[in-house]
Amino acid sequence: MKRTTLDRNIKTLLDELLVLESMVKEATFKAVDALIQRDMDASRFMYIQDRQINKRRFDLELDCLITIATQQPIAGDLRMLASILEIAGELERMGDYAKGIARVNMMLKEKPLPKASKDLPQMASVTIHMLEQSIQAFLNKDAVSAREIPKQDDEVDRLFNQIYFNLVQEMIAEPGTIDASNHLQWAAHNLERMADRVTNICERTIFAAEGKIIELDSSDDQWDQSG
Repeated sequence: MKRTTLDRNIKTLLDELLVLESMVKEATFKAVDALIQRDMDASRFMYIQDRQINKRRFDLELDCLITIATQQPIAGDLRMLASILEIAGELERMGDYAKGIARVNMMLKEKPLPKASKDLPQMASVTIHMLEQSIQAFLNKDAVSAREIPKQDDEVDRLFNQIYFNLVQEMIAEPGTIDASNHLQWAAHNLERMADRVTNICERTIFAAEGKIIELDSSDDQWDQSG
C-alpha cells in the first residue's frame, strides 16, 4: 500500500524526535562525566550543545505544526502529532537539566567533589535507560510498557536520597564541604527531575495509543479522550 503524505511526514517527525533524544542522552552523560572528571572545557561546551538541542526542538515543533496545518489530521494521527510536540518539549527541558549539571561543575571551579558524587553516574544511567525505554514505547505505541516504565523512578529516588544522606554526613563531618555539597545536590536533583520528565513522556504515549489522559502517579486521575 502506498504511504500517504501524512504517513511520511509522521515518520520523518519521529526520526527527528529520535535525533533529539540522542542529543539529550549524549548531553546528560557528557555533563555528568565532565563533573566527575572536573573537565571545565567539556562543561563549557555543554552550553553550545544546549543551544543545538533548543534549535532541534524548535525545528521539530515547526515541522509538526506545518504538518497539522497542511494535512489536517484527525483522531489517532492528531494525537500522535500532539504528543510529538509535547515530548519534544520534555526532551528540550531535559537538555536544560544537563546544562545545569555542567553549570555546577563550572561554579565549583577548583573545589574538590564530595565523595557522594560517586553515585551520580549510576543515577544518570538509570535515568537515561528510562528515557530510552519511554521513547521506544512511544514509537511502538506501547501503552503497557508506558505504564510500567515510571516505576523505575523508585530507583532514581533511592539514589537521590542516598546521595543526599551522604552529603549531609559529609557536611557534618567536614563543614568546609558545605558549598560543594549544596552544588552537588543540585546536580543530583536535576537527574531526578529528568526521570520525572520521562514519566510525562509515558503519559503522552498512553494518550497517543489509547486516547486517555492519565496521571501515572495517581490512579484516580484519568479520563478517556478516545477518538
